[in-house]
Amino acid sequence: MRLIRIVDWASFLVLAAAASGSDAAQLPHDGNTGGVMEQASPAPSRTKAEQEIIELSRQKWLWMADRKMDLLEPLFHEQAVFVHMGGNFSRDVELDVIRSGKIHYKQADIQEASARILGATAIVLSRVRLLAVVGGNEVTNPFMVTEVYVRENGAWKLVQLSFSRLLGQ
Repeated sequence: MRLIRIVDWASFLVLAAAASGSDAAQLPHDGNTGGVMEQASPAPSRTKAEQEIIELSRQKWLWMADRKMDLLEPLFHEQAVFVHMGGNFSRDVELDVIRSGKIHYKQADIQEASARILGATAIVLSRVRLLAVVGGNEVTNPFMVTEVYVRENGAWKLVQLSFSRLLGQ
């Protein structure tokens, strides 16, 4: 029952922000072959902190696509949890999966993104079409991705990332 409430809450935030026209991120693509692409949309009204965390999330997708372990390792909190369709991974397992290419996050098409800052915690919700290579097979899936960050010693750390597959898309 609790999971349903969290999913409903996340859906509510995304739908409410979309209805107000403040949800879609307008972030540039850096021209890499992998990474992030976004659809053009009206510029949202965000605080500086919300813009910063959405930009960090966007950068994370690029770093994952390019396997920039030197940037991902300090970003991922020591106790981070990664929830995939097939199970949950610890920080070390997720880093190994990226490093080894067991999952290659080739491109994240961020269709919408929103952020909420709650003290030293940030929640980023992104509707993403993810192109990845999993077990040697190229797959594209639509996801609602939930990322939770905490601010420690002046830096944001990713403590949780969940992929929820969107049905009918």
